[in-house]
Amino acid sequence: MYKKLPKKRYRHTLEFLKKNIPAPSVILDLGVRNPFSEIMEANGYTVYNTEGEDLDLLPDIVKKYNVDVVTAFEIFEHLIAPFNVLREIEAAKIVTTVPLKLWFTNAYRSNTDMWDRHYHEFEDWQYDWLLEKSGWEILDTNKWTSPINKIGFRPLLRKFTPRYYAVYAEKKSSM
Repeated sequence: MYKKLPKKRYRHTLEFLKKNIPAPSVILDLGVRNPFSEIMEANGYTVYNTEGEDLDLLPDIVKKYNVDVVTAFEIFEHLIAPFNVLREIEAAKIVTTVPLKLWFTNAYRSNTDMWDRHYHEFEDWQYDWLLEKSGWEILDTNKWTSPINKIGFRPLLRKFTPRYYAVYAEKKSSM
């Protein structure tokens, strides 16, 4: 069932999470339950997921959960206004990953699934600014590539150009 999981991305994401958030911690993972929810649970975390609500229309849904940390792995690029959700989070800590904008390709857009599209693909400074402006202090970051096994100029560039950006941040004390 899980043969085609993004193993490299999941490995890096889990390492980053463990580095910044020790288990056992209670996590609200934005987005529906997914294979990575199970990976976090297998590593000692208690995980709740949102249920597919439109976070642009219902950003305060995150207040429904009393958790230590909120995670959002490849979620904010799908929102028109991630600022609103980030402002509503009451947990003191967040761990997020977003895809970085690649200069050599267009933003991802599924032709068959209207929800599986990227409204944003960030440059690191843009995402940092979004977090800081919405009340978060960035304490750790990491980037990694997402190579694909194809022949061509763009697949070659993917071997060297970071695709994913991970951030650990805490709520600013003045919030």
